[in-house]
Amino acid sequence: QVQLVESGGGLVRPGVSLRLSCAASGSIFSLNVKGWYRQAEGKVRELVAGITRDGSTNYADSVKGRFTISRDNAKKTGYLEMNSLKPEDTAVYYCNGDLRNTRFDRDVEVWGQGTLVTVSS
Repeated sequence: QVQLVESGGGLVRPGVSLRLSCAASGSIFSLNVKGWYRQAEGKVRELVAGITRDGSTNYADSVKGRFTISRDNAKKTGYLEMNSLKPEDTAVYYCNGDLRNTRFDRDVEVWGQGTLVTVSS
């Protein structure tokens, strides 16, 4: 079964940037990435950034001005550009989207398994 796979996480120092990517694990017809979420240890999963089909975006107050969500429909990939990272951004980041396996299938909402971002000096 095709899944979403996030990449780009890692251990970084405060103030630096990272770009997370989200793509399908196999061949698909389409992927509409809808949002990035994160879950810090001991906390509930929260929406970090969302993007609608027409490209409108929204962000959590804690990341506004620092994070940018985008997607490339031709590449069937979503991105989260994270700048000026802070220790409080440390979390597992998850991608969420609607995936269609073939042109004859319906969209299925899927989640990735997450990528860990650790911001520490």
